[in-house]
Amino acid sequence: MDTNDSTAVDVPRGLAGVVVTETGLGDVRGREGFYHYRGYPAVELAASRTFEDVWHLMFRGALPPDPAARAAFAAETAALRRLPDEVRDALPGLARASAPSGPLAGLRTALSLLGARAGFRPVYDLDPERRAQDALTACAAVPTLLTALHRLGQGQQPVEPREDLPYAANYLFMLTGEEPDPATARAVEQYLVSTVDHGFNASTFTARVIASTGADVAACLTGAVGALSGPLHGGAPSRALDTLEAIGTADRIKPWIRERVSAGERIMGFGHPVYRTEDPRSRLLRDIARQFGGPLVDFAVEVERQVEEILAELKPGRELHTNVEFYAGVVMELCGIPRTMFTPTFCAARVVGWSANILEQAADSKIIRPAARYTGPPAPQQVPLPV
Repeated sequence: MDTNDSTAVDVPRGLAGVVVTETGLGDVRGREGFYHYRGYPAVELAASRTFEDVWHLMFRGALPPDPAARAAFAAETAALRRLPDEVRDALPGLARASAPSGPLAGLRTALSLLGARAGFRPVYDLDPERRAQDALTACAAVPTLLTALHRLGQGQQPVEPREDLPYAANYLFMLTGEEPDPATARAVEQYLVSTVDHGFNASTFTARVIASTGADVAACLTGAVGALSGPLHGGAPSRALDTLEAIGTADRIKPWIRERVSAGERIMGFGHPVYRTEDPRSRLLRDIARQFGGPLVDFAVEVERQVEEILAELKPGRELHTNVEFYAGVVMELCGIPRTMFTPTFCAARVVGWSANILEQAADSKIIRPAARYTGPPAPQQVPLPV
């Protein structure tokens, strides 16, 4: 950045609190412990609506107006679940190559291949209807890609999608090979709805930056998946569950937590960069977990209670509560989702939010191009002659 440029503006590290654009998709009110999708409380949507309803809301600006519209949109998206032959044939090789890292690593390449095979073109060159169609195609394919990559990585054959099952039930069917019971499918659906969108988080912002260049939908989503793969963003649900296992028993909670906090370590599943009160997603997922019941749920609730007490004592003045990852791990474990698929499951929901943001950003042709303050050696340096 030219430090003599009078238009340059210094901002907080990580762009914390910086407003970079306007959006009609949703908002997160951290001090209130509230977030919404197009004005509707997201937690209430998760409690009363289907995933397809919320997908319709994010893409088309409103909830389905009647049962016929709901059924039509569900059928439209279900018909897009099957993969092109060229993409399906490439998945075994992708699964082998990405095995050390998992399905998200394979998804990045698979999305690029899908975009090429489906003829995705730069959003800059497309009308809104074609952009939306590309986004629908990608969103519908992501669960199929993720579950196929997982099963191939486990030495199993992929399970073809079923058009007669709702989004969440079909996802579980492709993952396990068995049709889920209604309670399990609904619990996963509520989790998926609650994680569709959440403000300008790192992966959503990444998708919008790429969309601002006019790139195609697959390129935008590939970048978002890359951002999500980082442990500071999407990798915490399994780590939060690992914390419960590391503690082990109720009598070990206090000494285990005190030791970590004293060492300056982060307690996975607690604290959030936006919320200054309880994460509403955590509250929703806690209620879902309690409907299942059992030792894991009882232990998680007790760990939450004691950890919040200890954090309040050791870090006075800071509001540190459970975030979405803490009970997300518990719910997914209870629903039989393998831990290696926790973050991919999150991705299967967030792809809809990413795509809605891509479509919104594509309507604005202004490229996102911030500046940086140079802190290296003073310039110009004399170029030494070669020796």
